[in-house]
Amino acid sequence: MEKMKLAKLVHRYCVTDGDKFRLADFDAGDTGGLDIDKKEAKDLLAEGIARLADLQERLYAQDRWAVLAIFQAMDAAGKDSAIEHVMSGINPQGCEVHSFKRPSEEEYEHDFLWRSAKRLPERGRIGIFNRSYYEEVLVVRVHPEVLAREKIPNKLVGKRIWKERFKDMRAFERYLTRNGTRILKFHLQLSKAEQKRRFLERLDTPSKHWKFEIGDLAERKLWDKYMFAYEDMIRHTSTPEAPWYVVPADNKWFSRIVVAAAMVEALESLDLKFPTVSGAALNDLKEARQSLLAEKEK
Repeated sequence: MEKMKLAKLVHRYCVTDGDKFRLADFDAGDTGGLDIDKKEAKDLLAEGIARLADLQERLYAQDRWAVLAIFQAMDAAGKDSAIEHVMSGINPQGCEVHSFKRPSEEEYEHDFLWRSAKRLPERGRIGIFNRSYYEEVLVVRVHPEVLAREKIPNKLVGKRIWKERFKDMRAFERYLTRNGTRILKFHLQLSKAEQKRRFLERLDTPSKHWKFEIGDLAERKLWDKYMFAYEDMIRHTSTPEAPWYVVPADNKWFSRIVVAAAMVEALESLDLKFPTVSGAALNDLKEARQSLLAEKEK
């Protein structure tokens, strides 16, 4: 696919201003008008992975920017597989993946951004958050009892807590952006019908039993509450510097292509270049070359 067409495809799902955002305007089964077979989809993803690997090498060598990619979605939306496939060509030294599970007792003793802040990527590296601090306005919002475990003083827990957290998240991301971290946020949008199909596949396939937890059914019953929370989250935290990509996830091949294309576009915008050597350092390199050439073979 031409680079321009791929860019248009990415922009189609990028939300930079959430004021009028509606989750219902995005179709989980959309494939962007692509009419390609499995081989073409695999080849297209491979092109994106190869380009991403080249850009990641430049990112690492330049050592100025950091990249943070956040993935949020309902169970079975394909976060793990999207990360696995899209990042398959990346040098492990330049990428770290963090999966955020239920907070530990130590984490409950700190503010809600603390555990994420500790795992931010260094300059020159790509950080992947499989779930993130956004769980604090998703799971915690759907399950208010979790908020009680966070030991926040009662007078600070009011009706505006979610809007206050949205404000804190925007400020946090603005701070990171101003200090050289490029942020991409992916919401893999899965339909309820496709989640059911994937859950049944896990239950019917012994090798996939480990992927299913009984609690998944309880969360599924809260689908509407989660959709409201996701919509409100995207509406209040989509900004030009840290946009949300609402990626159709019913077709895994397509969601992977979109994620890869968005990552490539973001890194290309950083104008990454390999460092150049000049002056005394360049002379040192020339002398080192001459020294190696002068060595006698044994």
